[in-house]
Amino acid sequence: MSTTAEHDRPASRPDRSPKQDRSRATRQRLLEAAVACLAEHGWAGSTVAVVAERAGVSRGAAQHHFPTREDLFTAAVEYVAEERSTALRDLFPEGAADRRAVVAALVDLFTGPLFRAALHLWVAASNEEQLRARVTELEARVGRETHRIAVDLLGADESRPGVRESVQGLLDMARGLGLANLLTDDTARRARVVTQWAALLDDALG
Repeated sequence: MSTTAEHDRPASRPDRSPKQDRSRATRQRLLEAAVACLAEHGWAGSTVAVVAERAGVSRGAAQHHFPTREDLFTAAVEYVAEERSTALRDLFPEGAADRRAVVAALVDLFTGPLFRAALHLWVAASNEEQLRARVTELEARVGRETHRIAVDLLGADESRPGVRESVQGLLDMARGLGLANLLTDDTARRARVVTQWAALLDDALG
């Protein structure tokens, strides 16, 4: 016979966490595959079907998570940008006294597959009106976050004249170095530029 406590106990619900875990894992594989495809094949060669095959999922599963191609690729670049931002902060959990190390880490953000993928997305957005608005919004958010990270890691006081522009100049320079690195290995020249910019920031930031 059931006790009163047993009658009052809410009916147990099936544990859906394994299914949710699989769904999150599938989504992450799709995002990572999308960035890799975009970096390697550009916008024209990166279809949902190609990404799904690379991620090892069906096209239907991909479209369940991301109904449109634009949804998939903007989410992918945003996801990896967030991951890179977290990794950058983790390099210097208590800030960094060595500004050259910080400058070098920020420059590295613009020389990997994320930047290459984002560049392909920007080029596609320049020709596709529907994609342009989403990529413009994404770039603004990623840019603001990167700027905040740079300010924190450099110990910059933006209330002082010229400091904000100096930090933004660093990020603009880093983007330019990323572009230069797309066609040839620019490691040696980039190292010299990083050293010089770190010295300039020491003067500008105090």
